[in-house]
Parts: sequence; C-alpha cells; structure tokens
Amino acid sequence: MIVGAMTVLRFATTRALFDSFPELWEKIRMQPTEQPPIDFLKGLSSANKLTDAVTFCAFLLPRREVVWWACRCFRVLAGEVAAREPGLLAAEAWVQDPGDQHRRAALDIGTNEDSSNPATWLALAAGWSGGFQAFSPNRQIPVPQHLTPRAARIAVLTSLQKLRMPARQDRLRDCIADGVKLAEAGL
Repeated sequence: MIVGAMTVLRFATTRALFDSFPELWEKIRMQPTEQPPIDFLKGLSSANKLTDAVTFCAFLLPRREVVWWACRCFRVLAGEVAAREPGLLAAEAWVQDPGDQHRRAALDIGTNEDSSNPATWLALAAGWSGGFQAFSPNRQIPVPQHLTPRAARIAVLTSLQKLRMPARQDRLRDCIADGVKLAEAGL
C-alpha cells in the first residue's frame, strides 16, 4: 500500500491531455474530445481499444500513480515471475518513498538490465520520474515529463507477451479498470 496522499487527474479534458503529450496523437487511433479524460478512457475500453486505453491511462495519471499502476499491472500480467524482479521491487520502493535515493536506484537498474524485460521498464518509469539529465558539465536539463508514462506503457504492454488470448484481453481489461479506479479516487 502506498504511504501518503497522492494526487490524481491533472487534465480537465481529453484534448488537454493530447495537447500536453503530442505523441498521443500518433499512438491513439481515436481523436480527442472535450469530454473528461475518465469518460474517454472508459470509451476506449468499451470499444475494445485496449492498447489505446493502456496508452491513454499511462499518460493520464501523474508520475507516481502511473508507476504504481504499471507495477500493479505487471503483477497481474506476469504472475509469480513478478515477485522476483529487481526492476519491479525498485519501482515499488520509489512509489513507497519517492525520494531521490530510490529514484536513482531504480534508474540504475533500469539502465543496466535487459530492455526486453517489462520490469526493466518499470524501473525506468520510476527512474525517469524526476531529477536531471546532464548534457554538459555546466548545464542540467530536467528529465522530460513524457518518459515516465512512456516507460510505464511499455512495461504494461510488454508484460502481455507471454499471455494467450482470451486471458490477455481479460487481464488487460482488469488493468484498465484499475487505472480508471486510481484516476477517479486515488488510493
């Protein structure tokens, strides 16, 4: 369980979310509307556009919440394998205590582990949640905001690879429903 209150939605409309994260225009095959983001997310799920719904949910939630959501999805999708993954454990540690020490530990795991492993992407999602990217000795640039949701999205979608249909569809729907619940009420 997460310690401390977490904020939820940052966007009043679906279009505002798309405008804040331009890559959504390329990744989601449904045009944004002026409707509330939760309604749009539910519509994607109802229309069986589950990959789009995962993408939308990843960008809708604030950084800490999206890392928590992706960790929970990974546990649902990966089953027993999840419990042994260092990337998952590092991401969950950051969610519990989102300090720089945990963020850096997650980033270290994420940058040194196998990029085909969904848990690596969980660690990257936590690691890219803040801090700076140094491009020169005299200048530090903040980590771009889109990297955390992008990594969380990849973690969830790559977690599906070993599942067969219809289990894949059912579990993915459960993950999306969890994202809706988290977006509506927090934890």
